[in-house]
Amino acid sequence: MRRVYIAAPYSTGDVAANVRNAYEAATRLADAGVAPFVPHHTHFWHLLFPRAYEDWLKLDLAFLPCCDAVLRLPGESPGADTEVRKARALGIPVFENLDLLLRDLP
Repeated sequence: MRRVYIAAPYSTGDVAANVRNAYEAATRLADAGVAPFVPHHTHFWHLLFPRAYEDWLKLDLAFLPCCDAVLRLPGESPGADTEVRKARALGIPVFENLDLLLRDLP
């Protein structure tokens, strides 16, 4: 099963809407037989056990090398931009369109 990391806005704009958008994309991926990694899961963890933003990003980035591709959702996001830079440095393909990702993912 292919694994896709979802790089998307979190803290810029409406956090609840950003989390929903990430999980909406994850649902489409899962429905297509892809295993999505949604770094926004830390939103819920943070509600119970807060940590610094940098701690969450470090934890999320540890999963990036395990992924076969990155889906970059639209919107301003320093964190997602960092995830994309790291993915490209690792040679992981980055897609900005979910339909193209599903078509091109081996």
